[in-house]
Amino acid sequence: MSRPARTSPGSSTTSASRRDLARWAALAAAAGLMPRGLIAAAAPQDPVYPRGVTRAIHEAIGRGLEWLARNQANDGSWRNAGGYGTYPAAMTGLAGMALIASGSTPTRGKYWRSVRQSVDFLLKFADPRTGVISVPAEEGRSMYGHGFATLYLASVYGMEEDVKKQERLKKVLDKAVELIASAQSGAGGWLYTPDSNGDEGSVTVTQVQALRACRMAGIVVDKRVIDRAVDYIKRCQNGDGSIRYSLGSGGGGRPAITAAGVAVLYNAGIYEDQPFVEKAYQYCKKSIQVSVDNTGHHYYTHLYWSQAIYQHGGKDWTDYYEKKSTWLLQQQKKDGSWEGDGVGTVYGTAIALTLLQLPYALAPIYQR
Repeated sequence: MSRPARTSPGSSTTSASRRDLARWAALAAAAGLMPRGLIAAAAPQDPVYPRGVTRAIHEAIGRGLEWLARNQANDGSWRNAGGYGTYPAAMTGLAGMALIASGSTPTRGKYWRSVRQSVDFLLKFADPRTGVISVPAEEGRSMYGHGFATLYLASVYGMEEDVKKQERLKKVLDKAVELIASAQSGAGGWLYTPDSNGDEGSVTVTQVQALRACRMAGIVVDKRVIDRAVDYIKRCQNGDGSIRYSLGSGGGGRPAITAAGVAVLYNAGIYEDQPFVEKAYQYCKKSIQVSVDNTGHHYYTHLYWSQAIYQHGGKDWTDYYEKKSTWLLQQQKKDGSWEGDGVGTVYGTAIALTLLQLPYALAPIYQR
């Protein structure tokens, strides 16, 4: 069944397009192709938003996207302004994902220039020898930046129309995938740097999602690497369905890591028919609150929980999106930004926009 056309969050109907449509309607009526009484019906209508999205949400998204565009550095990056460091590769990947979720690509859309510049920035810092995509400012946590940057570049790869740029992207992504595979620990997870030979949940899910985006883009990924990572997440699960910080950490599970685990397991094609995934999903439903931070990492938690519940769909998603979007609109600053977890406004804005734009289904990795 075909769906009605809908606007992307960054698009608008121009006065010129309205004039063109009115002129076309008048000419059609004069030529006898359209009854004059139907001319009014041909006038532009309000945009058709995806289910659950309201005009207020659409406009809030627009303000957030404008804030990101205004706050992009001259070199194409976004650098965080919070107390946890700048993390330019990670922040550029997150902000870039928010832009392509609005329908922009490196050559098309309202924010094409921002996408192009951010891609060029990350390509500049892709090490041709090791494959790691990282900026010196984040070397102590380079796998975070590498994971988010790889996710973003893989998402852009299929949108790139410039053949030379596409070839450059493929070389970088091939090396990025090799780096992720070589950095996997014996247990099947990842830690902060490529040579850590350790593992913990938040870095692991970042690499799994990056690999999934690469596979979707046609980049060769060894399935055994993903299988070992899935097994790692499974072995980190406690009896109540929660997923703990790391395989060797013991203790109770963490809602944020559990939500991230469910999201990337869905990305990997593992759904509710696997009992351990369903247990993790139900744990999140009981443990994660929509408008209260009971995890210590509220925006991080909902970056992944929103993806998981969107993939799950149904009433769970409808109820969640209505409540979460209402809360996010209340949290948005006058300048269009969001402050996220004390980490910073680039981080918070990118995550809020990613969540709010899920119904538009314009970023491949987030599609059902």
